[in-house]
Order: sequence, then structure tokens, then C-alpha cells
Amino acid sequence: MSYNFIKWSILEETNTPKTLELFKLPYHREDLDPSISVETINYHYGKLAKTYVERYNSGEGDADFNEAGAYLHNILFPQYKKYAGSNPPAGAALEFINKHHKTFDNFKEKFTKTAMGIQGSGWVYLARNGEIKTIVNHQIRSDIVLLVDWWEHAFQFDYGSDKKKYLENQWKIINWDIVSAKVG
Repeated sequence: MSYNFIKWSILEETNTPKTLELFKLPYHREDLDPSISVETINYHYGKLAKTYVERYNSGEGDADFNEAGAYLHNILFPQYKKYAGSNPPAGAALEFINKHHKTFDNFKEKFTKTAMGIQGSGWVYLARNGEIKTIVNHQIRSDIVLLVDWWEHAFQFDYGSDKKKYLENQWKIINWDIVSAKVG
């Protein structure tokens, strides 16, 4: 099964190359607070993610880097939902996590260990085979079920250098229905 997370179009008559779009947020920017502040969303989504799309579409910079940056952010932002103090996985997402990691707590512990092992920046994700994997820099991967941005801009405004607290609060805004749709 393949997931197309980037909207692009090819205009065949003119041989115009594909263009990328940044997905619209399926929530209000303030809905993720206190896990992610409006200030962070404005910067992360409104400036950085948007810039990957703009740079790709204008032919500026490294096309592969910009396309992968847009791709990853088009997975990241739609997987969030309005903040919930308690937000355990349910349905197919919970079954998938339990199948591969026994419990949600075990999964979070392994995910945290993998994330904290990243030297510098990158991404950490749950793959369709149940493994927890990392991405150095920006790369397109077709097996992403759940994704966490591990670049400083994702947490610096809200958490300083407390990456563990940032990760703990990610679980409060994950839309488990989105994850369930990818594993179910």
C-alpha cells in the first residue's frame, strides 16, 4: 500500500514539472497548545515547512532536500489533533503497537530511547513493519506510520533543550485515527 502525502500535479501539455503544496492544517493553530504553542506552529508550519514547498517550486536550493522536507511535514502536521491531556491510542493503532511492542508504555520507552539517540537533528518514526526508525536530515520514506520531528525548530520555542518533555507532549496531540488508517 502506498501513501501519497504530497499533493502535486504534472501539466503534461507544457511539460511543467510537478509542483508541491503544503497541506492545510486540519485544526486551528492554537488547538495544539500547550503541546505545541501558536508561536511554534507559526514558525514551523507557517515559515519553515512553507519554505520547503516554495523553494522546491521555484527551483531554489537542493530539490531533493526541499521535496523531502515538504513530504515529511505533510505527514507530520496532519497527524496532529486538538490537545487532549490523556490521549492513548485506540483501534488499529493500539493493536499494531501492542502486536509489535506489547504495550503503549513499552512503545513510548523504545521510541524515546531511539529519539534520544539521535545526534543532532533528524526524524524518528514508527514504520509499517513495527520498527522504530530514524531519518537523518530529510529523506522520503514510504513506510511511515507515525512521525516525530527531531529538529530544534520543532521544540526549541516551547521546551528549550528538554527533548524528553517535548516527546512526552507529542503523545497528547497524535490523531490515532490517522495512525490506525495507515496500519489497518
